[in-house]
Amino acid sequence: MSSAKKSSAGQCPTQETDTIFQRIRTQVQKSSSNTYIFFVFGASGDLAKKKIYPTLWWLYRDGLLPENIIFIGYARSALTVEKVFQNCEKYMKLQDSERDLYKKFISINSYVSGSYDNPKDFQRLHNEANKIAKEETANRLFYLALPPSVYGSVSELISSNCRPKEPAWLRLIVEKPFGKDLESSNNLSKHLSKHYKEEEIYRIDHYLGKEMVQNLVVLRFANRIFSRVWNRDSIAAIIIIFKEDIGTQGRGGYFDEFGIIRDVIQNHLMQILSIVAMEAPRSTKGEDIRDEKVKVLRRIQPIKMEDVTLGQYVGDKNSSNEEHRKGYLDDEGVPKDSKTPTFAQVVMHINNERWDGVPFILRGGKALNEKKAEVRIQFRDMPGSMFEVDGEKTARDELVIRVQPNEAIYLKMNNKRPGEMGFRVEETELDLTYNERYQGVKLPDAYERLILDVFMGHQINFVRSDELEEAWRIVTPVLSEIDDKNNKNVNVIPYPFGSSGLQEAFDICSKYDYTYSGTYVWKDERSNSQTSPPKKNDEANSLKTVERKTLRSDSSAAVKKTEQSGSTSKK
Repeated sequence: MSSAKKSSAGQCPTQETDTIFQRIRTQVQKSSSNTYIFFVFGASGDLAKKKIYPTLWWLYRDGLLPENIIFIGYARSALTVEKVFQNCEKYMKLQDSERDLYKKFISINSYVSGSYDNPKDFQRLHNEANKIAKEETANRLFYLALPPSVYGSVSELISSNCRPKEPAWLRLIVEKPFGKDLESSNNLSKHLSKHYKEEEIYRIDHYLGKEMVQNLVVLRFANRIFSRVWNRDSIAAIIIIFKEDIGTQGRGGYFDEFGIIRDVIQNHLMQILSIVAMEAPRSTKGEDIRDEKVKVLRRIQPIKMEDVTLGQYVGDKNSSNEEHRKGYLDDEGVPKDSKTPTFAQVVMHINNERWDGVPFILRGGKALNEKKAEVRIQFRDMPGSMFEVDGEKTARDELVIRVQPNEAIYLKMNNKRPGEMGFRVEETELDLTYNERYQGVKLPDAYERLILDVFMGHQINFVRSDELEEAWRIVTPVLSEIDDKNNKNVNVIPYPFGSSGLQEAFDICSKYDYTYSGTYVWKDERSNSQTSPPKKNDEANSLKTVERKTLRSDSSAAVKKTEQSGSTSKK
């Protein structure tokens, strides 16, 4: 065990601090008069190495943590603090000017090795924490960066052996997945409720910490222009998209147990859906917002298999990228006969007055052509439009909220083409790109924001047990069908690594009245030289290009054509 002394969290003197960080620092310091101990369970694992320790360092570096804080890592491996930070350093984004401050940060870290099921090890951890903190009333935060299989034993042993003396508090941070289905999730919730109050539990979904997800509440309820049209009378369809440009990268054995619906749709995308679709909360208090999220989830019927499209990526043998030549089944630990989906699209329906008849289409996939997450809210056709030419309707207005990368809000709309003598209409946009509008403003990343929320006791951006239950209720029936290896009705369609996705999924969007216009060009590409024709890098545009081609029955060929349309991220 390596020990550490208490220290005040400090700010790197060479780093400029913008007003956003100053405000956050003030909020944290107001709520932090005691000593704090932050425990990282699973300190030797990937999540701790790549996310938790780097986030704690960034918060410490920027002076955003409370005074008098220490960190204790815990895992089964026999390690030292020095070894833990050797493993983490390449993820720390460390600058040469920060080396002295980084040494101070390491000096307030300790490491304890022990099992996850032996009460004596947890009692030893408790005693070491009291010894390092030099008091028994330090507030304690426990981050479980652990496999779900040990959540039960670890959470119980923490509660029974590691609680501080009053008036100090304990807060437990639990990473997804919260179970595999409705039954296992309910069992975990019941287990936690035996040992913790609900206000002590912080179920973390890092998407709730993203700037644009949090901005959805303000966008919806602080702008009158949207409040009157945010309903079935004006909106035709809503698509929530999550795309990754990497495969499972050696984690296939773990991923194969869960699949893409459990990995991103049941949690990240359904959380976004609940914010997009909920009614106005009574206030901005966490419980009021979470109450409304639960209400709207309760109005969603379980997903039917007929509304699900599944895919699994295969290697693109013609790719110059070595990783792209490997398919999901080539990943170590994945059974060669696995039918686990790496791509899924589901269609949900909300049975209430506001959303009756509006499809909510949730799409997530790995090994696609780009990394992107966004919400696309497409409005209905303009009735009786005078600008229709040869029966061709004008393009629909569409509000797009880009969650990542390059946060942005933009409204696709129609405009007269400049210089035309008549009324030639083209699509353009009203654009709020964050890095253009808020230049020089550094935004905390999702994990930074959420860990600060835990310190301050804010639960608004964490998942409550009844939210979790409703989300699993919606997806469990279809997951049972997908998991049944004898079910011949489950069709998992191959798609090549680096493609846009499945043509079958895009066709279903058209079936549910999400239309593609095929005329839109980004503003930053309209200034390109005429010798270099603009790429159509809006996803909807690229999909329309595919629709206009002759589609083959073979899905891989269809997807290959989608690739040729040149879909890329907005810069």
